[in-house]
Order: sequence, then structure tokens, then C-alpha cells
Amino acid sequence: MIVCSNCKHTNLDGAMFCAECGAQLVGRENLITQNITTQQFEESNKDRPAASDMYQPFDGSDAWGSLHLLDTGQVLPLSVRNEFTMGRISEGQPIMPDIDLSPYQAYAAGVSRLHGVIKRDGNRVIFMDLGSANGTYINGKRLTPNVEQVLNHGDIVALGKLKMQILVRNS
Repeated sequence: MIVCSNCKHTNLDGAMFCAECGAQLVGRENLITQNITTQQFEESNKDRPAASDMYQPFDGSDAWGSLHLLDTGQVLPLSVRNEFTMGRISEGQPIMPDIDLSPYQAYAAGVSRLHGVIKRDGNRVIFMDLGSANGTYINGKRLTPNVEQVLNHGDIVALGKLKMQILVRNS
């Protein structure tokens, strides 16, 4: 069994992404294909609600890109949708970001509740600061709020002091 370093969910051996939060479990150099027996599958799912009672787990296999959090090494895949708001959840906040960075010390790092938006537009990846209090920086250069900026594979984006590297899958 593989325990996700992001959410501590127990995943089957050989899983590449966490079935609970979608975080990448192993680097590409460590991938090993294994047969999974029915007994292993049943044991790992014995305390889990039926699929009809919960959302479909996200496996990240169709991710068009990912956010590599530099302080923790965790990877957050970007998949299914083409646009995500980023920020942190705050109690009593009526609008929630698509990507909640609260578990990664977002408040202490100066991440706003709705800090920015990242989206895929054809082959381009675009980021826009939504008027955040502490600003957004791409490779050390501060963005002008509400102005779209094209991102490239490997760019470092800082939401306040929370730094992440943008990894874009070639199409």
C-alpha cells in the first residue's frame, strides 16, 4: 500500500496518483506495473462508501499540467477542466477556490481567498492575478492584477510567498 503524502489516504500498490486528492504518488522513474488481486482491491475498499454514494475519484491520468509546490514537493494535477481559481478557504467565505491551498500554509504565505486563476487556452497556459493583497510573481516579476500572463513549462509562480513550479504536459 502507498500512503499519500498530501492527504494520508491509503492507495493500492502501483498507483501513480492518489485516488482521494489526485496528488502524484511516485516519480516517473519509479513506475512499476503490477498485477492487483481482487483480494487486495476488496481489502483497500472495505471501509470506503459505494461509488454511487460519493464522487468519482480523480486519478490525474488525463492531467494537462500540474503545480509542483516547491516548499513541500507535493504535486497538484490540473485535469478535467480548463480553468481553475486558486486561493484559500476561509470560514464564512461564500465563494470557494477550485484549488484550495489552505493545507499548504497559504494563510501564512499571504495567499488571498481568491488569489488567481490558471487556465488552458489551446496550447497556451495562462495565469491571471485576481487583485490579490500580496500579489503574484512569475519568475520574480510581479503581475499586474487582472491582466493575463502566458506561462511556460518550468515557470515559477509565487502567490504571495507560496512558490510553485508550473509543469505543462506536451500535447
